[in-house]
Amino acid sequence: MDCIAYLHKDRKSDFGVSFPDFPGCVTAGKSLEEARRKAPEAPAFHIAGMVEDGEKIPKSSKMDDLAGDPHRENAVAFLVTTDFNKTKTVRVNVTARENQIEMIDRLARRAGMTRSAYMVESATSGVAFKKRDGSRRRRVSAHAKRVKSAKSKQRNDRTH
Repeated sequence: MDCIAYLHKDRKSDFGVSFPDFPGCVTAGKSLEEARRKAPEAPAFHIAGMVEDGEKIPKSSKMDDLAGDPHRENAVAFLVTTDFNKTKTVRVNVTARENQIEMIDRLARRAGMTRSAYMVESATSGVAFKKRDGSRRRRVSAHAKRVKSAKSKQRNDRTH
């Protein structure tokens, strides 16, 4: 399936890609190449989520149909080929606190996405990994725990 994508760049952001036929379906990359490479994945996951939720897949727009689209202003339009039929959808159970699910649902609605699509996009975008890996406080805390544990073990070894 071919779908139209808009590549855009705001001053203080990565290169974003949005899909006018799929509101809320977005991806981004730190470089043009990364944004282009990730572009086919986003509609594939989005469409898979729509199929899972029993939603109708919209017919692809034509470039001429979107000539007056205000979202196209300051964006470059290009075609993305995606094959959502090759993406096997798997149902999983997730355990979380009720308030966490409510927050996920709010954020998904705000992004114009389904819960499933939002969770997959969040998990596959690397945001959680970057936060955990880049957190100096966590690294320092983990180091402090290791040092404390080693000192405690040395004391125990001396007393026995």
